Amino acid sequence: MINQDQKIKKLIKLNDELENYFRNTIIPQLFVDSNLILRKFTPPAMKQFSLKTDDVGRNIDDIKDNFRFPTIVENIEQVITSNEILEKEIQTTDLRWYQMNIIPYVITKTKKTNGVIITFVEITARIKDLVDQEMLIADHETLLDTISHDIKGPLTSLLLTINQLKKVSTDKSKAFFMFFGILESSVKKMQVIITELTDAGKLKHKYKAEEELLDFENVLEDVRLTLAGTIMESGAVINTNIKVSQVLFSRRKLRSIVYNLVNNAIKFHSPGCTPEITISTKKEKKHVVISVRDNGIGIAEGKHKDVFAKYNRVGNTVEGSGIGLYLVKEIVTNSGGKIVLKSELGKGSEFQIYLAAQ
Repeated sequence: MINQDQKIKKLIKLNDELENYFRNTIIPQLFVDSNLILRKFTPPAMKQFSLKTDDVGRNIDDIKDNFRFPTIVENIEQVITSNEILEKEIQTTDLRWYQMNIIPYVITKTKKTNGVIITFVEITARIKDLVDQEMLIADHETLLDTISHDIKGPLTSLLLTINQLKKVSTDKSKAFFMFFGILESSVKKMQVIITELTDAGKLKHKYKAEEELLDFENVLEDVRLTLAGTIMESGAVINTNIKVSQVLFSRRKLRSIVYNLVNNAIKFHSPGCTPEITISTKKEKKHVVISVRDNGIGIAEGKHKDVFAKYNRVGNTVEGSGIGLYLVKEIVTNSGGKIVLKSELGKGSEFQIYLAAQ
């Protein structure tokens, strides 16, 4: 009887300690048992997710809308089944970001999961800063590629023309050669400045132009983060079918390719239709094929080549410079790859990027 009383006192003490912990923590936390019943939650969780005292004892599926995150039940079930911690950054339907950790609550004796503890740390401000940085990086990439493709070439041609004029000219006067010397020197200085600008930009930023073995899913997550606001506003659904994860390419350039294709797929969606985009990778002979398929407005067959022209746009109703697909093609072809467009007007489009396999 004494032992029983001691056990009860110990349980009461442990319960009081647990209650005290839940009352005093500043982090939104939930305790959900293995039957998906909400057993406890912290005051910050009550405030953040509009929970009431009466919600204790309810099935989490009955109050999942409070959390404004559609897959929370599936995530909890996943942790209970796998007995492994799940950590992920989530965006709720009210456009707030959280670092969500779902930790299995394991009974020491049986080694079985008796529930989960879920913590939510708001990271909206940090994510906003990251998105702003990603947008700056995207603009920076476009500028670097534009300078590289559109200015370096003409300057080289100008320098060659100057040299040819010097050779064929009949004027051998000192003033003539001085004039051409100044012109030639100015062009060379412009070349040096542009080279320094592009090289310095690439060295300073984390997405360097050198080839490396990349995890495609990580690059795709960078793009998702950059386009988070656009994806949420449009309601776009992005599906993936990744059969090849590793790609040997420049991180900066691969990210630019995926960013432009996904951004276009969202922009050129059919009116009144939710954008649905499928991104897939596969191995085909000596190439890794990256495919971005959408259910958008599509492109008439006669205009397939035109969409890759500089400053060309599929339609005049969508804002943009019209340089995105041009840069994508330049990046792909300059790396020895190719881009294939499959599209019909009103039936969506599919862009296939062929890159040399490692």
